[in-house]
Amino acid sequence: MEIFNGRPADCTGRLDKEIRCYDLLDSLNIDYQRIDHEPANTMEACAAVDEALQATICKNLLLCNRQCTDFYLLMIPGDKVFKTSVLSKEIGSSRLSFADPKYMEEFLDITPGSVSVLGLMNDKDMKVRLLIDADVLKGEYIGCHPCINTSSLRIRTADMMERIIPAMGHEPRLVTLKAPEA
Repeated sequence: MEIFNGRPADCTGRLDKEIRCYDLLDSLNIDYQRIDHEPANTMEACAAVDEALQATICKNLLLCNRQCTDFYLLMIPGDKVFKTSVLSKEIGSSRLSFADPKYMEEFLDITPGSVSVLGLMNDKDMKVRLLIDADVLKGEYIGCHPCINTSSLRIRTADMMERIIPAMGHEPRLVTLKAPEA
């Protein structure tokens, strides 16, 4: 897999939502690396990308409460397992579950397999709250999709936390998710 610096030189055939991610990063003068690859819909499919990028590849999950009135984007390390009941208790929410894909498209302009923190740039009505597991912040780099699962980006964790997330207008809440006991 070849690593490129920044956006593609030719964006022909790329989706608008992907190009908007590059526009956001470029407008903030963020340095980032990119790998283009076959669709990576699962964490298993991201293993080779993870190896190439040398970044904390995040599992990004869109969750909601039972009434579908509160929505959360959870970023956790790709290899971390958690229970929604534990997270629900930690954030003081009624039982959380995975949100219907229609909400991914409606709020974040993304589809299953492409969920990314960068999708928050499309959440103009601030319907989604960002939750970040503290373990995500341990690495120097975060890996994420540019709202499409045929490319992956490596971005400095400090840039993500101090510049990109604030520019999208979202205030992250740190959570400490313990792995479920066997």
